[in-house]
Amino acid sequence: MAKLTRDSKIEIYEKRKSGFTFKELALEYNVNPSGLKYLVRLIDVHGVDILRKDSNRTYSIELKQEIINKVLKHGQSINETSIEFGLPSARVLKTWISSYEENNYVIVEKKKGRKPTTMSKNNANQTEINYDSISDQEKIKYLEELNSKLKKNNLNLEAEAEYLKKLNAVVQQRKQLQRKK
Repeated sequence: MAKLTRDSKIEIYEKRKSGFTFKELALEYNVNPSGLKYLVRLIDVHGVDILRKDSNRTYSIELKQEIINKVLKHGQSINETSIEFGLPSARVLKTWISSYEENNYVIVEKKKGRKPTTMSKNNANQTEINYDSISDQEKIKYLEELNSKLKKNNLNLEAEAEYLKKLNAVVQQRKQLQRKK
């Protein structure tokens, strides 16, 4: 399926208004007719300015929540709601809803940018200190910082272990209750 440019979307809209059918336009532009119907309705409601000119749009968590609530709580259709809020396609809202349901009804924002790479052996070796080249005070400062980091890490690990113990106890309790039933 071809990806349409802003100009081709405007051209499709004008051709549709001049009498072309959705089927004819779908064949000509090698796209799905339902996508063209959505496009025409979107432009009818919001005008040609709704079509993206340059970069992707971003939506706040609050706006996403409002849009999702319109569908899940108020029973509006996905297409109707997508057009009302000017989303580029109904698929965007479908994706938001499925992600919302998968994450226990919490909106999860994707982090932007590259994922951090793990520290390789070469990088780890570069962070080591050559003790012969530094003063005693710098050695003490380095060791204190390292000790502080290790203590924090240890606290985090202890908290995680405690949490996992409690979680395991709850799981065991539930299994016992299920066996009794």
